[in-house]
Amino acid sequence: MFSEINADMGNGEIWFVLLLACLMLTFHGIAVLAIAGAFHWFDRKLENKRVYGANFLSYFIAILLIIATHLTEIVAWSYVCVAYQVLPTNPQTFYFAGEMYTTVGFGDYNLSERWRILPIIISFSGIFAVSMSGAALYSMMGALLGRSSQNPKSGSGF
Repeated sequence: MFSEINADMGNGEIWFVLLLACLMLTFHGIAVLAIAGAFHWFDRKLENKRVYGANFLSYFIAILLIIATHLTEIVAWSYVCVAYQVLPTNPQTFYFAGEMYTTVGFGDYNLSERWRILPIIISFSGIFAVSMSGAALYSMMGALLGRSSQNPKSGSGF
């Protein structure tokens, strides 16, 4: 079975796309780590200040930045697919990349045999990127909610 799959993936472009997926996940991890680090830095700075709602505002800004990284990755996958002419039109390529990245799978795309594994690669990168983002957002929310129950008069939290 593995020899058949390897023969099917003998096309060098797929290996390059796999390398791009690894690089995208690496950059996504670095971006999410930077966003979470900046949030925790602001959170510590605002911990004893009486700036009401600033921590929650920084949390929502972090959410928007993380969403922007995901949208950027969908656009990046679109450009990769356009460069390799995976689908005939650019809008169709964008929808394909978005559906595969989010694992919606709504559309009916007929890919050539050499690109059959591409949806798996894109969806795995999307799943792992979303899980990294979810873990970072969970830690940020824990920082917000954990402190509000410990010291409600500090001006941070609820």
